[in-house]
Amino acid sequence: MTKHCHKQHQLMQVHPECTLELDASILAIGAFDGVHRGHQKLIASAVNSARKHRCAAAVYTFDTPPKAFFAGARILTSVEEKLRRIELLGAQHAVCARFNRDYAARSTDDFMDELACLNPREIWVGADFRFGARSAGDVDLLATRFNVKVLDAVRCSSGHVISSTLIRELLQRDPATAHHLLGNQQHERPVIA
Repeated sequence: MTKHCHKQHQLMQVHPECTLELDASILAIGAFDGVHRGHQKLIASAVNSARKHRCAAAVYTFDTPPKAFFAGARILTSVEEKLRRIELLGAQHAVCARFNRDYAARSTDDFMDELACLNPREIWVGADFRFGARSAGDVDLLATRFNVKVLDAVRCSSGHVISSTLIRELLQRDPATAHHLLGNQQHERPVIA
């Protein structure tokens, strides 16, 4: 019995886009490149809310992060490592969308229709979240159809907003700080700031 419960509650299931349907969920959406401390707080907030609402904790992310696809930004973590870190934060489901030209051309309505299949009671995103072709969708548009929770920016001790872009810059000039912001603890759960 314990083994079954462990599997049911600890092992995250990974799904391609447009394949998952849930009766109810709390959903976190983002590129989550690096699964840094800001991402960790966002995902943990969704997971904690899912526990309160007694429904599935789900994460929607992308394999190739959009900034890497469009601008050639350095990818901070492989998709396997990203999913491993998301699982450690307690998500039960991850939708891992293959980000390519066809995906990037999707309309905002198409994306929101897919999200509707997850029956999200809440959707957690960062304030700068954009979606749909040419990034036409934003938090306000998402909120026309869903209960959206926007996480305040997570800042490091210097006051800078923790972002994948900042971490890419720090990897060049201050790798120790970059790894601290990534919450890189080998063989431990990610640290939530």
